[in-house]
Amino acid sequence: MRYYSTKHESPEVSLQEAVVKGLAPDNGLYMPERFDKLPESYFDGISNMSFQELSYQVALRLFGEDIPEAELRQIVYDTLQFPTPVVEVEKDIYALELFHGPTLAFKDVGARFMARMLRHFISGEGTVNVLVATSGDTGSAVANGFLGVDGINVYVLYPKGKVSRIQESQFTTLGHNITAIEVDGVFDDCQALVKQAFLDKQLNEHMRLTSANSINVARLLPQAFYYFNAYEQLKQKLEAEGKQLVFCTPSGNFGNITAGLIAKRMGLPVKRFIAANNANDVFYQYLQTGEYHPMASKQTLANAMDVGNPSNFVRILDLYNNSWERIKAEISGATYSDDMIRTTMRECYKTNGYTLDPHGACGFQALKEQLKDNEIGVFLETAHPAKFKEKVDAIIGCDTAIPDRLAAFMKGKKESVPMRNDFNEFKNFLLNR
Repeated sequence: MRYYSTKHESPEVSLQEAVVKGLAPDNGLYMPERFDKLPESYFDGISNMSFQELSYQVALRLFGEDIPEAELRQIVYDTLQFPTPVVEVEKDIYALELFHGPTLAFKDVGARFMARMLRHFISGEGTVNVLVATSGDTGSAVANGFLGVDGINVYVLYPKGKVSRIQESQFTTLGHNITAIEVDGVFDDCQALVKQAFLDKQLNEHMRLTSANSINVARLLPQAFYYFNAYEQLKQKLEAEGKQLVFCTPSGNFGNITAGLIAKRMGLPVKRFIAANNANDVFYQYLQTGEYHPMASKQTLANAMDVGNPSNFVRILDLYNNSWERIKAEISGATYSDDMIRTTMRECYKTNGYTLDPHGACGFQALKEQLKDNEIGVFLETAHPAKFKEKVDAIIGCDTAIPDRLAAFMKGKKESVPMRNDFNEFKNFLLNR
């Protein structure tokens, strides 16, 4: 399989090159040359497959030309050592709980898969340096996914004072091959530093760089797995009631919903998608007007979605050949203020006894407002509510239990490198490592 840049100004590359480089030389994002559809027999038999097996069959279509089947199976099975259950919250609205992995966030799937794929590709070829910008959960998932992996150093850039204390503890207390960099800025500044590093000739001559954000295809594409798994869990109900499936994805950098759109391209029977935004509503505004205007990100209650210039927007444009009409025919939008998020969290807990995190609250509310009678909706619960314990407890008036895995992170000593939002300072730091 060949991979092309969304800017179409650099040569096509192999999967290995796309994964190790992360970003194309022309600053575009890599996309596979095609998406092979799964046969009808796959969906007929999906109810008899485990999460690991149904995902392996998807992985074969995505990566089977480039990785030996036995090794690919091992990567998938090692990655998916935890469930992604679908839980009914109220009639016809379900949460796809993606917080049962090691760091209790959806990014555990993509980060663990990428760590194993990168290890496969660089075995015996020296050191690779992974740069990752995080607005919350990416940093912890990537750091823990790569922790202790020989030949890989990870640098996590995060905005000072703009991630939760628990989130911060998950990537600043690890040490070993993980370095946390506390940037005096917002997430978009961290992301810009990472992108600029990939384009800097001197840096790239000095060290091998790659990204573990959803910029990287090895992080992005495996996220399709749990969309197929959600369908498997609801297939019987969908068929019995003659209803169609709708996914609602809380969206910040738009990698998660892009993976869902790719799953549909591969044959997953999804009627449509909803992209739920917080106050950072650049995509929502695009759906209304057909014009895309990146903006400075705003700090909100749902901090992992505080992105004013989502990287994966260009991949969505690419999937739909830059057609606004086609995009809005398949994706609708929603946007919520912090006050609306708080109200949704309180009402859902009071009415359904279900604790939403601030990001999942956006997805749940969008389904309540937009779901039709002949549809069953699934919103993605992207992180355990305990990762935002102080906020969640204050909103719903309850003491959210902290899982043992989170509590262990919080006992560690914070170690981070303070840094100005200045590329030369970041560059010199990397050159002197």
